[in-house]
This record gives sequence, C-alpha cells and structure tokens, in this order.
Amino acid sequence: MRLLPLCLLALMLTGCVHEYHPISSGPVHSQPSREPARKPTPRPAPVKVYTDAADLVSKPFRDLGEVAGDDCQSSRQDSPPNLATARKRLQVKASYLKANAVLLHKCEIVSSTPGCYRQAICQGSALKVNQ
Repeated sequence: MRLLPLCLLALMLTGCVHEYHPISSGPVHSQPSREPARKPTPRPAPVKVYTDAADLVSKPFRDLGEVAGDDCQSSRQDSPPNLATARKRLQVKASYLKANAVLLHKCEIVSSTPGCYRQAICQGSALKVNQ
C-alpha cells in the first residue's frame, strides 16, 4: 500500500522534467542569436616555393623577411617528423606576411632540439614577387 503513493509521486515529478515553453498571446518574434556569427577563416594565399635563386633572376621581388616551419616528434613512440609538413608550415607563415613566394634555404631533420626527440626544420625567405 505504501508503494502506490511513491509511484504516483515519481510519475508526477517526471512530468515536470520537460522544458517549460510559455505560450504567449501576442505575435511570435524569433529572438536573435546571442552568439556572434562566425565567419569562415580565410584560406592563406598560395605561396610558391623556389629552391634555386636562379629562378628569381629575371623577376622583380621584395624580401619580406625570414620564415621557418617545423614538425616535432615529441617522443620515440610518436610519428617521425615530416619535411613536407615543415615546408607547408613555412608556406603558411610566409602567407601571413602577405608573401606569394618563398626562397627555400634548407630543410633538415635534427635531433638536438630541446622538447623534441627529432625535428624537421625548413628555413627560407618570404618574397613578394611581381609577375
């Protein structure tokens, strides 16, 4: 007999769990979203990689500064560092400087970097080449 009132109480409380939506008598207005609209992140402009300075002899260009990209292998169990990833990061950093080309100085894998078991590093000069 004591079980029946407890079951009824539990049943009544489950009806209160649902989200409350008041019914308004006036016109329905959609509320503006409180979160700011997200813009898609702009893709960096394509950056051409020059490996030989002789390719730039006949083209006018401006040097925007040195850039570097890296890929770190934190421990022996992690995937090995990739020179292609380091080169891509070099291109992305050059695009942040509004460069459209990079003169690649060197890409190498080193093992004497603190915090990395091994590291791929690419270094170059960011350039603005006029076509």
